[in-house]
Amino acid sequence: MSSIRPLIPLLIAAGILLGGNGLQGTLIALRGAQEGFSPATIGFMGTAYFGGFLLGCVFITRIMKAVGHVRSFAALAAIASAGTLLLVLIIDPVFWSAIRFTTGFCFAGLFTIMESWMNSSAQNHDRARVLALYRIIDIGSVTGAQFLIPVFGADGFAIFAIMSIMITLSLVPVSLGDRSNPSPPEDVKLDLARVWRISPLAAIGCVAVGMTNSAFRTLSPVYAEQIGMSVADVVTFVSIGIIGGAVIQYPLGHLSDLWDRRRILLVTTACAMAAALAIVFLAGTGPLANFALVFVFGSFAMPLYSLSAAHANDRAGKGEFVLVNAALMMFYSFGAIGGPMIASTFMQRFGPQWLFIFCAAVYAILILIIVYRMQAREAVPANRRGVFTALLRTSTVFARLARRSGGPGKGADGE
Repeated sequence: MSSIRPLIPLLIAAGILLGGNGLQGTLIALRGAQEGFSPATIGFMGTAYFGGFLLGCVFITRIMKAVGHVRSFAALAAIASAGTLLLVLIIDPVFWSAIRFTTGFCFAGLFTIMESWMNSSAQNHDRARVLALYRIIDIGSVTGAQFLIPVFGADGFAIFAIMSIMITLSLVPVSLGDRSNPSPPEDVKLDLARVWRISPLAAIGCVAVGMTNSAFRTLSPVYAEQIGMSVADVVTFVSIGIIGGAVIQYPLGHLSDLWDRRRILLVTTACAMAAALAIVFLAGTGPLANFALVFVFGSFAMPLYSLSAAHANDRAGKGEFVLVNAALMMFYSFGAIGGPMIASTFMQRFGPQWLFIFCAAVYAILILIIVYRMQAREAVPANRRGVFTALLRTSTVFARLARRSGGPGKGADGE
């Protein structure tokens, strides 16, 4: 606990900030639908967000190197807070898309700063607990913040003011609780071709997961609203999908340590596809059936990134973990840029169920690729795999981007 206690202010800031960001994603979809924006327009806003997020991943290390962690955090949080208020002052789809692009850039930087700060301050023997606590705060705050929408409503100024207040308040613990400002990071050189050679399956998997997860997070409120759910049910629908992903992630990781990780990835992808099709053909418009099936869908869809990243880390050399995780995040962002736009186009033309038909189609293609890659290359020996190590490497990707060293520490990465 010695290294966790100084990080409490930062963890508090993370909870406030993550809650505000999660709330904004759902609210944009709901309020946009109320304002008459088409599903394709709302999908384009999701694409704009992830486009900004991609650029944020590329440029944040330069910003942090120039002005440090605290000033970078303050500047990005202030911009994100102001952008949140502008959303309600100027209701226009083009303007909203520009704000979402800017917000994506800001939150990519804010996440990088927080995670790099935590990893710089934590000791090796406490690092896993710090990251586990951070993930618990992430899921808890994002899920809990959703329920502010039915309390304050999606059709007024108040909920936007609440989001702006949350983002602004995240500055307080960072500014007053700072005890150690980490050293400015070095630039990270990305080599996407090298990571593709290390694991084509992981690269393709991250693109596919980026397409489906971003489409779900952006458009699931639109789906729920269009099949007739109330605001409270829309929020519950989105939250249950997120919770499902948290519940089963570690057990799947453990199973992937015992067997060929690609087999677990194959079974998990097949289950996600089956759940998506079940929502299309079995859920109907009843809230309870949709709640149950979206929980199953989230349980198998959300862990796919971690399984893909773990497979790539199995094949990475000892000094390549920063490169691999940074590149996989870029591959995910490529998919996340296109996913919402493609899915929303189908939804607008054929109906809301096409969100999950789109996801099922992407999973079907991924299944074929997994089967092909299993024939093309043998599995990694079990002694090179470990769920603790894989999850830890995946969790620290933002931190490694922001504070590159000569190679990962032995204690931190289990090598």
